[in-house]
Amino acid sequence: MNRCETLICARWVATVEPDNIVIDDGAVAIDSGRIVAVDTRTKLLERFEPDRLVSRDAHLLIPGLINAHTHAAMTLLRGAAEDLPLQQWLEDGVWPIEAEHVGPEMVRDGTRLAMLESIKGGVTCFNDMYFFPDVAAEVASAARMRVSLGLPIIEFPTAWAATADEYLAKAQDTRDALRANPLITTQFAPHSPYTVTPDTLTRVRTIADQLDAMVHIHLQETQGEVDQGLSTNGKRPTEHLHDLGLLNRNFLAAHMVAATSEDLQLFSDHFCNVVHCPSSNLKLASGMAPIAEMLDKGINVAIGTDGAASNNSLDMIAETRLAGLVAKGREADARVLPSATLLKMATINGAQALGIAEQTGSLETGKWADIAVVNLGAAHCQPVYDPIAAFFYAANRSDVTDVWVAGKALLDQGEPTTLDAERIQARTEEWHDRIRG
Repeated sequence: MNRCETLICARWVATVEPDNIVIDDGAVAIDSGRIVAVDTRTKLLERFEPDRLVSRDAHLLIPGLINAHTHAAMTLLRGAAEDLPLQQWLEDGVWPIEAEHVGPEMVRDGTRLAMLESIKGGVTCFNDMYFFPDVAAEVASAARMRVSLGLPIIEFPTAWAATADEYLAKAQDTRDALRANPLITTQFAPHSPYTVTPDTLTRVRTIADQLDAMVHIHLQETQGEVDQGLSTNGKRPTEHLHDLGLLNRNFLAAHMVAATSEDLQLFSDHFCNVVHCPSSNLKLASGMAPIAEMLDKGINVAIGTDGAASNNSLDMIAETRLAGLVAKGREADARVLPSATLLKMATINGAQALGIAEQTGSLETGKWADIAVVNLGAAHCQPVYDPIAAFFYAANRSDVTDVWVAGKALLDQGEPTTLDAERIQARTEEWHDRIRG
């Protein structure tokens, strides 16, 4: 009999890949942070003698959820600018607060709050786009959470950098400093085509191509952004970025709400990735992205919450549910985005969008043991005919009981193990008083 560090048994195990298999009375064996076997409970108990045996008999075990677009530290701005369209929300609400308060201290405390909320909702990896990514890396590493860090690039000065040259230099230095950390990957993150010049975008493309690095950008979030692009250079933003050479399999666009079939064909032809953020798009009245058409064209679509300042939640279960409901309503077709597709969008599609699908996003031998366990035994989930449908359409994030990242338990029967919840709450209250004042 073989030894393993942990054997997790559950009523259902959803592998996502290969083939969306759901194993009844399944189990996952973990050793050295990685998955070493996935099978039925009976077979793995015959093969392995675990140091720790975890049994969750009314639960669904899935790959950890991947929040493919967020601004973690903006949890401290949750509710600070309400009921405004995007540009007014940015210019009159968010940017003035950031100009006064953004710094290492805010990013440290806001990112901790975001991770606490995310872990308790079954998230094992988040794709962050914010200032002071080195600080976010520090706190994520301490909490043992997986993170993909956007290295911010914008033309106007902030507390992080003053010029495009400084943003680019800091981005490369930060990337180099974090390369050895197995829990952290990085992306170049120009904010948007309307806040970054063609010259800077071209430099980003050149550097990213040389390093085989991802590029993460807000794109066509509103029709107003498209109209501005047409007025400025006679091109839709997607066409503009295509002409600058940015579209490829390492390109990740957040939103793509105001997308035409021509825009999506460019994305399909160049194997680009999209992150769908339905709550933020609806709350800011930006619109509803044509997700069904994206999927029909073979575009990889992941799910993101956006920041808590515009959502106002980092709840990936609710976000993915909404993605399914909005798509069904938009297309007037109940067959659009079935539950199995939603699970892929919230897991392996996110991993693919972040360039880490070989390491996480599904329950396959050799991948990191990034796992979430959800209790489907509560009254509001019963009876369970299809555990994946029950997860998205009946369960909620309070049903998440356990989370592992690289085999390390970050949530154990509802209790966080690497974050001090009371201290985080106290610091959050201090920031509330400071920002309100």
